[in-house]
Amino acid sequence: MLRTLFSPRLVGLHLLTIGVLIAFILLGRWQLGVFQDSGRPHAATDPGPVGVGTLAQVGAQMTGDVVGRRVTAEGVYEPGHQLLVADRRPDVDAPGGNVSRDDGYWVLTPLRLDDGTLVPVVRGWTARAGDPGVAAVPPGRVTVTGRLRPQQGTDSVQRRAEGLPAGQVQTVSTGELINLWTGRKVRTGYVVAQPPSGSLTQVKVDPPAVGGTLTWRNLAYAANWWIFAGFAVFMWFHFVRDAVRTDRERGKSPEMVLEG
Repeated sequence: MLRTLFSPRLVGLHLLTIGVLIAFILLGRWQLGVFQDSGRPHAATDPGPVGVGTLAQVGAQMTGDVVGRRVTAEGVYEPGHQLLVADRRPDVDAPGGNVSRDDGYWVLTPLRLDDGTLVPVVRGWTARAGDPGVAAVPPGRVTVTGRLRPQQGTDSVQRRAEGLPAGQVQTVSTGELINLWTGRKVRTGYVVAQPPSGSLTQVKVDPPAVGGTLTWRNLAYAANWWIFAGFAVFMWFHFVRDAVRTDRERGKSPEMVLEG
């Protein structure tokens, strides 16, 4: 039997089957990777900037399709109501958790629009509350460009926020800002200024992203390649079995017995 399995004809079949298996398995893995990548979020078309008033309303929830959009806002900063958002890093998507030595402050300044509403603007990031850039609020009428972000929740950090000094908050929450900036209408969400104000560090914010759509066709292709691999194994087994049977039958034939 071993002599049959390692005959030149079957050795070629073994090598061919191994090559086919490797190729089909790799093709299946490739199609599976395409399927998995199709479901991942990817950058959406980044349209030009629009007026902040068209996307950030007063008393309305921000929809997901406007998060990260570029906006412009014209008005006057109100430095008397400026706040520091504590325990922040220069990246809006940086993970939260315990305070580290890399944490600092977002400088949050209200911008009063012509209609009297306030737009919270993150002018930049600083490592120290006493940074001169914090107090260097641009005077007069300004035009701010940046990206729009949704308000942040407060439930998970409310206990930590109770120990903050005056003039500091833990999150950029529209509801909390309404209570702090009393008597004013505050637009939902906040704008991350790009470029930052003065000597402050730019807060990184990504452009809009959309969720991927799974391409089930590629998953079917992957399954097909693996089925083909299984069929190749079946055919290999079929040919090897027939070759072994044939050699056994030849060994038992009368001619072979007489020759022996």
